[in-house]
Amino acid sequence: MSKETVLILGARSDIAMSTAHYFAKAGYDVQLAARKVNSLDQYKSDFEQKYQINVTLHEFDAIKIDSHKHFANSLPQLPNVIVCAVGVMGEQKKSEQDIELASNIIRSNFEGPASIFLIFASLFELRGSGTLVGISSVAGERGRAKNYIYGSSKAGFTVFLSGLRNRLAMSGVHVITVLPGFVATKMTNNIELPKKITAQPDQVGEAIFNAVKKKINIVYVSPIWRIIMMIIRNIPEQIFKKMKL
Repeated sequence: MSKETVLILGARSDIAMSTAHYFAKAGYDVQLAARKVNSLDQYKSDFEQKYQINVTLHEFDAIKIDSHKHFANSLPQLPNVIVCAVGVMGEQKKSEQDIELASNIIRSNFEGPASIFLIFASLFELRGSGTLVGISSVAGERGRAKNYIYGSSKAGFTVFLSGLRNRLAMSGVHVITVLPGFVATKMTNNIELPKKITAQPDQVGEAIFNAVKKKINIVYVSPIWRIIMMIIRNIPEQIFKKMKL
């Protein structure tokens, strides 16, 4: 029996690399896909030496929709697990005034990930097995003035994953939605995050790996976020729209 393989999309992110470590440690071969993927050459060498697995690098741009079918068909083998860590936070104030910036956020967080998952969903469905893991965000659970462009793109992705999970439920293909909450990464370097409810990339990677193994549907990396978001979702709109959240 051949080894199982995990494909990491958006592999240059902190969360992506932490997730790759957990699967590599478990003996999975790893396919790393990202823009400027050659920058991951050192990770390829380190993974292969440390874990005695095969690692391949693949150029991938989420917003180049026309390239997605070719990308999927060019992989050396169809993976067993795909983790989509593609995402752009952007700057709310700038993107409110610049439609191209806003479009890039929406396409990077929603359109691109949805496109590539639709392609792999059909391939997995035909095979009758596989796991698709989408990293979304608690920001998508209710729109806030401070990040509604990012949040709305993640809301779209969350609903997409829910619908895809429903579609594939009887096909042997599992779909997981990951809601990390605050995570200390390069993307959040300039944001002051509350330490008590901020996760580390390693925690997210571990949660993703465990969710795949246990076939969990929706993952709040820090359980406190399930409670926080339940409260936020239930604040009456008349009150919520006046709050500076």
